[in-house]
Amino acid sequence: MRHQRLFPPALALTLLVPAAGSAAAQGEEVPHGPGFAARALQALLDGIQFGVIIAICAVGLSLIFGTIHLINFAHGEFVTIGATAAFFLNASAAGPHWHLVPATLAAVAVGVLLGAAVDRTIWRPLRARGTGLINLFIVTIGLSLFLRHLVLLFYGTRPGSYAQYDIQEAYDLGPVGITPRDLTVTLLSVAVLLGVAALLQKTRIGTAIRAVSDNRDLAEASGIDVKRVVSVVWMLGGGLAALGGVFFGLVEIVTWDMGFKLLLLMFAGIILGGLGSAYGAMVGSLVIGVVAQVSTLWFPADLQYAWALLTLIVVLLVRPQGILGRAERVG
Repeated sequence: MRHQRLFPPALALTLLVPAAGSAAAQGEEVPHGPGFAARALQALLDGIQFGVIIAICAVGLSLIFGTIHLINFAHGEFVTIGATAAFFLNASAAGPHWHLVPATLAAVAVGVLLGAAVDRTIWRPLRARGTGLINLFIVTIGLSLFLRHLVLLFYGTRPGSYAQYDIQEAYDLGPVGITPRDLTVTLLSVAVLLGVAALLQKTRIGTAIRAVSDNRDLAEASGIDVKRVVSVVWMLGGGLAALGGVFFGLVEIVTWDMGFKLLLLMFAGIILGGLGSAYGAMVGSLVIGVVAQVSTLWFPADLQYAWALLTLIVVLLVRPQGILGRAERVG
């Protein structure tokens, strides 16, 4: 079978020869897209923003593991509940249409109350009965499924976005650009992480949290109220997860399973930085975010999470305890 010509000869000639008024025919320089260096800087900036949002969500998860050695599989749902609570208060047709700032503060309060509630009603009674860690982990999976489908029941499957700061013109910062919304989210995320670090280092409750994380029995023998410390950690973790959910929904979109999708990256950041270390979770999450975004320079965006997890594997092969983790002798 003979191939048909896509264009008639006359049309093909006009496609090959520049028109008299075109930039190429007049000797003018044809504009090109941004160079590789500019795209690399933009990807690095996007990665930092993504990494600090992951870090806000992951710090609470790391603190919970450090104090009670529980891998909370339901932590992703704390992120989703924070984002959807702010959406209901801010942009839902059935909500009060608050501005996003008070809606965010209310969502953080919801996360704090949720963390306190699950600790008081589920984890504290199970710990008092001496429930094993494997059984507790299975309970977290069940709690995750329950909360996720509860959000699905009330929120639905339709993605949503907040009413404010949706469409903005980007600032030109040399070779990179960033919208005021993204810049504000990044700076606020860094400020929150610095605030958590100051809390852990400069306050009595922070010192107690670090003592319980290092040696629970010794901390209790020293007069520290371990139950109170654990409750504070759950409330802090819930509030941070809710705030991270609002930030993630602001720069991306609000969906019923957004926290579950982010959970794997949170785990990756915690393990990469060092299990049980809040500072390790910050550093590891930042690395995961940067690798995920920078990888899109060479590979499809659908594979960005895969390259972030591959980085986790490579680092653990060289340093099994993580970047800031401590090597421990077993046996």
